[in-house]
Amino acid sequence: MVAPLYTTDSGLLFHAGKILIVTVGLPARGKTHISRALERYLRWMGVKTQVVSLGDYRRKTLGGAQKLPSDYFTLGEKSAETQALRVKVSTGCEKTIWDYFEGGGQVVIYDANNGTRAARQALAQKFDQAGIHVVILESLCDNQEIIERNIRSVKISSPDYRGWNSDQAVEDYYSRIRDHEIYYEPVEETTWPFIRIINVGEKIMVNNIQGYLQSRIVFFLMNIHNRYRTIYFARSGQSLIEHSYKADSDLSPAGWEYAERLKEFVLERRAKQGANQRRLVIWTSTRRRAHHTAWPFLATAQASAASASGVPPPPEPLSPDGPTTATRVSSPALNVKVVEKPQMSEINPGIWDGLSPDQARKYYPADWERFAKDPYAFRAPRAESYHDLSVRLEPVLIELEREREDLLIIGHASVIRCLLAYLIGLPASEIPAIEIARGDLLEVVPASYGVHSQAFHFWDGPGRRVDGPSDGSAKDESNFYENYAEDTKGKRRVVSVEVAEPEPVLGPFEM
Repeated sequence: MVAPLYTTDSGLLFHAGKILIVTVGLPARGKTHISRALERYLRWMGVKTQVVSLGDYRRKTLGGAQKLPSDYFTLGEKSAETQALRVKVSTGCEKTIWDYFEGGGQVVIYDANNGTRAARQALAQKFDQAGIHVVILESLCDNQEIIERNIRSVKISSPDYRGWNSDQAVEDYYSRIRDHEIYYEPVEETTWPFIRIINVGEKIMVNNIQGYLQSRIVFFLMNIHNRYRTIYFARSGQSLIEHSYKADSDLSPAGWEYAERLKEFVLERRAKQGANQRRLVIWTSTRRRAHHTAWPFLATAQASAASASGVPPPPEPLSPDGPTTATRVSSPALNVKVVEKPQMSEINPGIWDGLSPDQARKYYPADWERFAKDPYAFRAPRAESYHDLSVRLEPVLIELEREREDLLIIGHASVIRCLLAYLIGLPASEIPAIEIARGDLLEVVPASYGVHSQAFHFWDGPGRRVDGPSDGSAKDESNFYENYAEDTKGKRRVVSVEVAEPEPVLGPFEM
């Protein structure tokens, strides 16, 4: 579980019972993307959830499409051999579902076409008779652009089409879709609660949804999409008073240099990706060192806009002595928008503010022992735990799912740890040990079968967390929670790639 917010001893959330979500829809309608996103969210809530994919099970059991009979994917009359293979796969998937429920799981998302009314009714009745709640999740799509994007980004990269020409793979998959369209029966029966999603989030319809957990599922599905985007993470620059949570300190001279270098590097990366024409949304906390790190983006955007229009540039968009409430500033030349979010403030260390790990161990030995046993859930006096921070960030996670533009999150290490763990599906116990080094740009690209994530190193100046100083600046041990991961043995780190290295290949974190 990523960040178990509301778990119970039984593992069943609020006595909601066990739920089987049966996906329905033609191929390339976003069912897999929706299923994986929902699985990630429910696991983060603390609900024991698993996606059972008919396609994945078939490939694991029988191999890729090249190894299957020619009539396997066509509906209607089939040979005895083909029919036996299809029964073997469907029976195996059903057994996997039963095994997961019997092992203590609460929600299973059955990712398959389930396009005929008779087939899904028969499946639902089996589980309903065993006391398992059945919810039908239908994904409809009449937007050809979305369908084509789904095929090219997901389907033709699957093992079924390994070694195929991309255009031939697209045409072959379209032939599968045309065959399924002949036999497809939309969900019109009201026997079971159902959720109908149109064009992956454009519109949603619900029927007979009951209880807290089912309502949370609907709420989440109202906020998702499958538009391609890149999410970047970077720590804020070094501040004048680096060791104090209470001091809302401005950036140091090195911090301003870092902010400028971050802007240059992000724009360089986006130029290589051909993304500079897309809007970039920047999220920061309301702490000065965070939102001031975004200033160079706004200054560059405003200067280029003024140059293009021939008028003097406008004044600075924000004032160092101005208010720290949520603010939005748009800059059209670079398509930049900055949004300050109070929920993204760093974790509150309480009485440990300004202490190094050695000092915390010396002055508060009992608390330190409890912290060492469970650094995710432990809360020091007058402090927040990482669990508390995860709960505080819940609205941000929903906005993260809803955001359709490329996103740069400039924040504090503790906040980035939680957001990154949610996206890549890390267990809660690992959140405090994720190293978020200042001077690394993390890139995350959500995909249907997980996310692609990697780090690029771009800064070695003061404020960079390193094992040994290379520029005369020692590592700052004072801010306990911000630096704890860099002092943790067995820490998890996204692989960092030096800027001078060749363009790296993205590696998937499987969900």
